[in-house]
Amino acid sequence: MSHTNLAPSSAVDVGSLSRLIGFALRRAQTAVLQDFSATLGEENIRPAQYSVLEVLRASPGLRQAQVSAALGIKTTNFVPLFDALEAAGLAERRAISADRRAKGLFLSERGATTLARLHTKVAAHEARFTARLGEDGKGVLLGLLARLQDPAFG
Repeated sequence: MSHTNLAPSSAVDVGSLSRLIGFALRRAQTAVLQDFSATLGEENIRPAQYSVLEVLRASPGLRQAQVSAALGIKTTNFVPLFDALEAAGLAERRAISADRRAKGLFLSERGATTLARLHTKVAAHEARFTARLGEDGKGVLLGLLARLQDPAFG
């Protein structure tokens, strides 16, 4: 069965879906993630891995549960994600002085160097989407998205 006669998705009337916040967010998320993945693809870094590296740069020594909660990643999914970063030499678990039994998560030297290189690529990715919205539009969008996440507005 050939799919060549299908109309492009932009030509399809999706009915009331186009007025639903969730549908619009999902479509926008897909567009942003596809570009982000393509941007970091040659680095062999997935968006979730980049997020973990950035949190470790900003807040070194956090425990696994803290990082996974901050990023909204289930613990069962976080463990293999972090294990892959550790295996690649980008991050490491180290004992924390406050509690010898607990392990803190840190960037390795290689991870810090890699992340610095990735920041340039991510800045270009961000600029592509900011250009679509304008600086003011980006600020408005980020503010609105923050409101959607804030239980105080519920």
